[in-house]
Parts: sequence; C-alpha cells; structure tokens
Amino acid sequence: MHDHWIAPEEGKWTYTYHKRLFCYEMASQAVDQINYMIEKLAAAGHTRRAQAITWNPLSDPATDDPPCLQRVWCRMLADEQGRLVLNMNTHWRSRDAYKAAYMNAFAFTDLQRVMAERISAKIGKPVVVGRYADLVDSFHIYGSYFKQFEGFLQSVKSRTFAERTWPSDFAEPMFAEAAERLAKEAHGSSK
Repeated sequence: MHDHWIAPEEGKWTYTYHKRLFCYEMASQAVDQINYMIEKLAAAGHTRRAQAITWNPLSDPATDDPPCLQRVWCRMLADEQGRLVLNMNTHWRSRDAYKAAYMNAFAFTDLQRVMAERISAKIGKPVVVGRYADLVDSFHIYGSYFKQFEGFLQSVKSRTFAERTWPSDFAEPMFAEAAERLAKEAHGSSK
C-alpha cells in the first residue's frame, strides 16, 4: 500500500517491506521472495530454507531509516492431529512497541494466512496457520509520546486478557479503510 511513497530523491522512503519481500531488486532482477518461500514449502514443508530478507547492505547502512524488519522465516510441520501447520518467525532489528508493533503483527499474520492458502492450493491438502513468533532486538518507546503511552498502559492494567486481545477480523475494517485511503492517495500522486 505504501510503494508509491518510495522516492528518495524527494527525501521520502527508500524502500517498503512489500517491495523488499515481493520485488527485491538485486543484480538487475527482481526476486519475489514470498513466492520463493511458498514454492519451497510446497515442495518440502519441513525445509529450513524458506526465508526472505529485507536488508540491503549496499544501500541500507547509509540511509536514515533502514528496515526494522530483517527476516521472515517459515516452516511447516504436522500437529498432533496430523494437520499441516505453517509457522512463521519475523526478526526485527528495531521496533516502535507502541505505534508499529500491532500493525506489523497484524500484517504478517495475515501474510501467513495467505501463504498457508497458497501452499494448500499447490499441494492439494489443507494447511492451517500455526504460531507466529515475533523476535525483536530493540523493542522501544519514543519519548515524544511517552505520556500517551502511559495512558495506554493504565487502560491495559484495567482490562481483562479477553478485553485486550482481538482476533484478526476485529482489525480488518481498520485495515480496509486504511487501504482505501492509501489507494486514493496513490492514484492522486504523480507516480
């Protein structure tokens, strides 16, 4: 949804996770790393090679905003009932715990669901979504909104576990609204 924001010559983004995962440009070619993962997992679900990276050592060290997401890794295993289960790990260099983590986790668990569906279609067997592990080296809160975050923490303390957790379908309307807004923005841009 944000690919149209890539415009380093205008002082804007130098990448998006979408471009790096679905169209990673290297050596004059584009690599769809997510499709590669799906193909690998469909061929051998137990493979340990189904991964995608975002870091570009030629450009990212010099940019002010290098990717926080570093790697996505998936593996399929059978559960106790014999079902094929797609597990996903994401590895993050750094992450804004308050303003980015929730949206990132939603997006990647939704990607996990889509990948499970595509693998299932390829192998002709059901594949269910398994666990999602989110590993972060620096999980932080910025001081500029610490007061706002303190209010959020107080509200969390007063809620039950059920009141502070939601299934994916709870967030889908918010994401659909954001996607529509960004699509309008992209069509209105010069890109």
